[in-house]
Amino acid sequence: MKMFHTTLFLFALLFSCTSHAAEICVGDLKGPETPSGYTCKNPANVTVDDFVFSGLAKAGNTTNIISAAVTPAFSAQFPGLNGLGISLARLDLAPGGVIPFHTHPAANEVLLVSQGSICAGFITSANTVYLKTLKKGDIMIFPQGLLHFQINAGGSIAIASVSFSSPNPGLQITDFAFFGNDLPTEVIAKTTFLDPAIIKKLKGVLGGTN
Repeated sequence: MKMFHTTLFLFALLFSCTSHAAEICVGDLKGPETPSGYTCKNPANVTVDDFVFSGLAKAGNTTNIISAAVTPAFSAQFPGLNGLGISLARLDLAPGGVIPFHTHPAANEVLLVSQGSICAGFITSANTVYLKTLKKGDIMIFPQGLLHFQINAGGSIAIASVSFSSPNPGLQITDFAFFGNDLPTEVIAKTTFLDPAIIKKLKGVLGGTN
């Protein structure tokens, strides 16, 4: 009986320690980021500010080529998210603004419109299109890895909040993948059927070469 009680106590102690260790892992932003996140900050240096982020209160700068801004609250900006499997961001779209076709390789996305109207959609691997103009209070989901976009559908500023099922969802914007690097024009022309003159023009706009 004594051995049973000792074993039970050790099991409970191990379970307690394991559970406590898994509760939080505030990211140590001074260290490298790995595919599984940041290493854990020393618990003695963790404060309540690690679990509070105020960066989404301010509008992003939409004075750019897409007339839109994305303000992230990922683990790199909000270290308390590290290891929790969630993150957020704010979208600001000026009239005519657009978040171009892009994917998040590591996360599903949920978008909530808080101001204005946004035309949003995604394309499945079967090339099925799901498209909707969203109003204030509407929510739309974008499954992980699928191409999707958002466009301001009104004449005033549109604002939305987005949440992700990862502290670092990843991002690849299709336009920049094609035209914002040194991928040869002839390769892009061959694989997209676009005219080389158009490709070179887009490369000039988006900073690509070759």
